[in-house]
Amino acid sequence: MSVAKDRTDLGTLKDRLMAFGLNEATYYRWLKRDTSKERNAETKRNAKRLTEDEESRVLEVLTSDRFIDCSPEEVFYTLLDEGEYLCSTRTMYRVLNRHKAVKERRNQRVHPEYKKPELLATGPNQLWSWDITKIRTGKKWTYHYLYVILDVYSRYVVGWLIAPQENASLAEKLIMETCEREGIQPDQLTIHADRGSAMTSKTVSQLMADLGVKRTHSRPHVSNDNPYSEAQFKTLKYHWSFPKKFPEIQDAKKFLDKWFIWYNNEHRHSGIQMMTPECVHHGKVDSIRQKREKTLAKAYRAKAWRFSKGKPKLPPVIKEVWINKPAA
Repeated sequence: MSVAKDRTDLGTLKDRLMAFGLNEATYYRWLKRDTSKERNAETKRNAKRLTEDEESRVLEVLTSDRFIDCSPEEVFYTLLDEGEYLCSTRTMYRVLNRHKAVKERRNQRVHPEYKKPELLATGPNQLWSWDITKIRTGKKWTYHYLYVILDVYSRYVVGWLIAPQENASLAEKLIMETCEREGIQPDQLTIHADRGSAMTSKTVSQLMADLGVKRTHSRPHVSNDNPYSEAQFKTLKYHWSFPKKFPEIQDAKKFLDKWFIWYNNEHRHSGIQMMTPECVHHGKVDSIRQKREKTLAKAYRAKAWRFSKGKPKLPPVIKEVWINKPAA
């Protein structure tokens, strides 16, 4: 009976240890540990440490009117020149730390806290993202500058231009023409960008205020706050047809004009269920899904035995797109 009871207790112990991710060896080692060393380590005082009287003397000197505004290094060498040695500068810092007497007393620059942008789009022309990227020319320190405005919900490039410089006036012209072409009404649109000089310029800010467009910006040094524009630039520059350089800006315009037509009308984007940006932007999603569902249903009726998980289903419709979706 006792042997059976011990086995039962042992089995219960194993179960408990497994629940905490421990094994028996660790448990018994913990039971047999020598706690006397731990107690001695807590109570034992380093023989080289200052006595309480010496420590009080050091603290008194450091906090005196004469040395209250001096660093421990200054105090150390001042006393050394006067023929007095209290302790090392490191020990002075230890004494001050133990008595919570060390802090930065000079005025320090305090950076403002930037709120994380949390932006939602439930349809086209509600949230745009825009950015500027450099295009190589083949000449050192010389670039073309590509401006791109992207609809976040549909991934549709609603406007772009290429210029020899980054300029707020060009950005203003591009935004104004794009808003007119898309028929943007006041209080309909939010435009998100990073903190480049053109994005934060007074010219662009005033234009958006006149158009009734809300503007938001990424936090400094946070690239993830503008992910859709960054991803679109990567799609462009990593495409197999993208040249390494464009010596003349006319060459770049010619290439980009064809490429953006392909991107909007033929490129099937993984973020929008392998549809083209043009289909999503112009409300063709439902008709395309109906065609896909009919095709899948026809294939299932013809050879249902090949579908081990039953009738195939399309992924659910994407109803919202976020920049920095808030935690649940």
